[in-house]
Amino acid sequence: MDLGIAGRGAIVCASSKGLGRACAMELARAGCRVVVNGRDAIRLEATAAEIRAATGAEVIAVAGDLGDARVRDVLLEACPTPDILVNNNGGPPRAEFEKITREQILNGIEANMLTPIALIQRVAPGMAERRFGRIINITSASVRAPIAGLDVSSGARAGLTAFLASAARLYAKDNVTINSIQPGMFDTDRVRETAAGHPGGVDAALAARAATVPARRLGSPAEFGALCAFLASAHAGYITGQNVLIDGGVFPGAF
Repeated sequence: MDLGIAGRGAIVCASSKGLGRACAMELARAGCRVVVNGRDAIRLEATAAEIRAATGAEVIAVAGDLGDARVRDVLLEACPTPDILVNNNGGPPRAEFEKITREQILNGIEANMLTPIALIQRVAPGMAERRFGRIINITSASVRAPIAGLDVSSGARAGLTAFLASAARLYAKDNVTINSIQPGMFDTDRVRETAAGHPGGVDAALAARAATVPARRLGSPAEFGALCAFLASAHAGYITGQNVLIDGGVFPGAF
């Protein structure tokens, strides 16, 4: 399917690896000019080179922490009139509820709620003027079904989701959509790192996790990237204010 976004400019946050990288790759395949971002400059440059080689797309790397307003400025200097914004950021580490500190909560809110809101406030008005915009926030399945130990992540991402619900309706008339994708368990470096302490090894840990998924496997980042690219496409203009769960059937609800 031609997604109808060739030549569009896209900013994909936290995209040096994992789900963010997969989104950047698929947007590049669709013909977008892509700005990628990550804290590790060496890894980021390698990712940008890989995406260029695989797609032939123009890819610009902007290294730095998104929590720094100056880094956000550089992102927008690299792509002053973005058509697509994919918000993504690392999640807070697991913590026992009784041991969560105020500082950890504030850091989580800054990274996973306030930073994406700041970027959206910068880009949405221009998208509305140009009559095209696709904003996609990578949140988590834990927004829908909170997971013990990820309280800070769940709370901050849920706050982002609720905060943007009215904005999605506000900008819909201008062909600007705001949606989120809620990933379950995917085969990413982050998931493998959290499985490293399993007594049977990483592979055994991943197999045990996959056994809890109705699809009997972990998700592929490429599948996630394809979903993101569709939500960013010209065909998705009637989808807004939605939170798309992609978890292999783990969430048991009918709605």
